[in-house]
Amino acid sequence: MRETNLDLFDPRTGMDYSPNGDFGFAFNDSNFSDRVLRIEIVADPPESCSDGDTCLSLANWDRHRKRRREDVKKDNVSAGCPEEQILNSNQPEADDGVGSENQDEEVVAMIDESLSGDEAANSNDSNWSMDCSTVLRVKTLHISSPILAAKSPFFYKLFSNGMRESEQRQVTLRINASEEAALMELLNFMYSNTLSTSSAPALLDVLMAADKFEVVSCMRYCSRLLRNLPMTPESALLYLELPSSVLMAEAVLPLTDAAKQYLAARYKDISKFQNEVMSLPLAGIEAILSSDEIQMASEDAVYDFVLKWARTHYPKVEERREILGSRLGRFIRFPYMTCRKLKKVLQCNDFDHELASKVVLEALFFKAEAPHRQRTLAAEESATTNRRFIERAYKYRPVKVVEFELPRQQCVVYLDLKREECVNLFPSGRVYSQAFHLGGQGFFLSAHCNMDQQSSFHCFGLFLGMQEKGSVTFEVDYEFAARSKPTEEYISKYKGSYIFTGGKAVGYRNLFAIPWNTFLAEDSLFFINGVLHLRAELTIRH
Repeated sequence: MRETNLDLFDPRTGMDYSPNGDFGFAFNDSNFSDRVLRIEIVADPPESCSDGDTCLSLANWDRHRKRRREDVKKDNVSAGCPEEQILNSNQPEADDGVGSENQDEEVVAMIDESLSGDEAANSNDSNWSMDCSTVLRVKTLHISSPILAAKSPFFYKLFSNGMRESEQRQVTLRINASEEAALMELLNFMYSNTLSTSSAPALLDVLMAADKFEVVSCMRYCSRLLRNLPMTPESALLYLELPSSVLMAEAVLPLTDAAKQYLAARYKDISKFQNEVMSLPLAGIEAILSSDEIQMASEDAVYDFVLKWARTHYPKVEERREILGSRLGRFIRFPYMTCRKLKKVLQCNDFDHELASKVVLEALFFKAEAPHRQRTLAAEESATTNRRFIERAYKYRPVKVVEFELPRQQCVVYLDLKREECVNLFPSGRVYSQAFHLGGQGFFLSAHCNMDQQSSFHCFGLFLGMQEKGSVTFEVDYEFAARSKPTEEYISKYKGSYIFTGGKAVGYRNLFAIPWNTFLAEDSLFFINGVLHLRAELTIRH
């Protein structure tokens, strides 16, 4: 037997008015109602959708919705309207315990009664009204105040706050024509916990009505149905640009999270969608930049992209500096940028100087930390919304570089590869490091899965390449090393000299002189906590 909530049980009717009950049979039935809801329907503002002009696409829905919101705001500040009574309760909902704030459109409850005495003398009209619009038609419904109050803090306050409207049998609401279908769906949902509509624009209209009347259970229901519909870039952006009062509601977070994940997955390789991504609004760019799976060449490339997008959409430097400081800058993972690029951040006029100094200093301190400490900092942030210490899925692996000018120009480069990255190299893959510089020339490391020289087994190879192509020649002494224990020094594997010409590379096909399976074995000495630590030392030969 179903448990009965005594606070919501009416002994007169034998009905349990708990939020999860199905009372579809009682909708608009005078036998199960104690009130009459009078709905006055007024004309929509120009260019908005009406019952005779349905929004068939999300683009139309979004355009008309924004227009309606702007017009309603204008109407609400009109000086020539009669006295109005606005009821917008922040009381927690009996159903879900979540209220909504900062409504874009205020809801007005009206009582169809005449005023007398001082009230009549101080009023321009015998009815309260949201605006001065002409009523097109009126709908009358029989309603149950316990059912509506159980689902909506708005109706709860309307029926229980002791004001005169709470004592009247007839209550009047005034809405725009384009809101009629959504309101009827919402009222039916409050009785039956289901909707008859299934299209995205219609569900969004119901979602907006549910937000307006604070029916959080319906917001959750609409959010779930919208998540089950095929997602498109258009719909995802629309979900992310819903009014702030909706976005703040916990009920809609799963929908906005799904929209962010969709955009991040679709545009994870930004280079393939340059023009499309550059045209995205701010909400879309934030969704993409928040992802760990961006397949950009490096964080330097992410920084360059963010600047390019900001300069395109915010041509005024003051606006650009504000949007980078308050919105986009937090998505750039400065600790994974190269020192050369960090120097440019300090010189960049697009960033506030104080902010630039702060993020660069933080990045340099992170780079100076020991690898295990860096992993600890990243793990601590993995459970938060701040991801600045978490490495993305870059196309080129980050390196740590220590440079020396005396007694000879020299650099020591540290490259860490995770075991799963090495596993993915089989049978003939390769992974490249980010570029580093020595003597004004750009170099990179590349790890390969090769066949040994006798082509008898696969093995792990490491190579050093020079970026510049052409007639440039550069003679370098180099040494490759690795370590098998955190407390031990790097052990030299190979060393030599090489005269680089543009585009050439040098290295060893089998760095550890063992087969691939042995290299990747569970008891392999080359992986420390699942990470392969490599070092390359380069010295210019004069």
